[in-house]
Amino acid sequence: MGARHSGTADPVERGYPHLETVRAAVTALYKRLSYDTVHSFSASITPDEVALTDDEELYAGVQRVARVMVQHLRLPDARMIVNFRDMEDAAHVELEAGPEYFVELNSRFKSHRRDIGAALAHEVMHVCLHRLGLAFPGTRDNEILTDTAAAYLGSGWLLLDAFRQDSLTSQKFGYLTPEEFGYVLAKRAALFDEDPAIWFTSPQAYEAYTAGRALARRDEEQPPLASSSWSGRRRYARDRRLALAPAANGSHVAPAPERTGYAFENHAHTPPRVSFPCPTCHQRIRVPVRGRVRARCGLCHTVLDCDT
Repeated sequence: MGARHSGTADPVERGYPHLETVRAAVTALYKRLSYDTVHSFSASITPDEVALTDDEELYAGVQRVARVMVQHLRLPDARMIVNFRDMEDAAHVELEAGPEYFVELNSRFKSHRRDIGAALAHEVMHVCLHRLGLAFPGTRDNEILTDTAAAYLGSGWLLLDAFRQDSLTSQKFGYLTPEEFGYVLAKRAALFDEDPAIWFTSPQAYEAYTAGRALARRDEEQPPLASSSWSGRRRYARDRRLALAPAANGSHVAPAPERTGYAFENHAHTPPRVSFPCPTCHQRIRVPVRGRVRARCGLCHTVLDCDT
């Protein structure tokens, strides 16, 4: 599996074209790893751990950074054998049975050491997910899963920091857009009270993180959450009134429009319910429609104040 690199010949995709897959990837991480395991990754890799100085021997330094990634992801018996070669992608790893995995880095990293950590973050995460047996169908979605997992588990901020642009050149690693990386990093930051922005050396990375953080915060302000905006509450009340109106056959399920995220269930012999995505892990939660309630997500254990 390879880490994508976009240069001057490839315009950088922006915005949130993969958002639904990103959210599905966060849900999949919680389902495969469990709440306790996800929370054991509360400390991110730090810049000092992956920095290669000009006077450090290249191959020894690369192997050291690879070991940092392996140790961070708790793959004690995995050994990364890293070499360089001329190729289009930033990096590539062969996902064999192990314990040795052969990682190839683009030869340009010999003179651009600052981004070696970013390339290895993606490739070692491929190994981690391979060992977990966690994959999405299709190359594109599986690469999005890999980027999302790296960002959510504490190494992927390096991939966003590798995003740099000026009037002549442009560079980006990974399959997520810069804003999508920012969105996932903001989700992680909210979970662990972390500020990855202090590590960014790229102004463009900081801007993308700020945009992604704004979208992540809007997830926490959607009805039926009690923290939702006035306009959202008004829309929710209208949709609830329409959805819970008596049906001709006495029972129906009335999902709200796709833009809302929530859906109502109104059956003849059970109390009405509303389902909505958890703002932390995106697993859907179902609660009764009865005013103020507290809901606890069974997957990520987030406790939510709702006004249904």
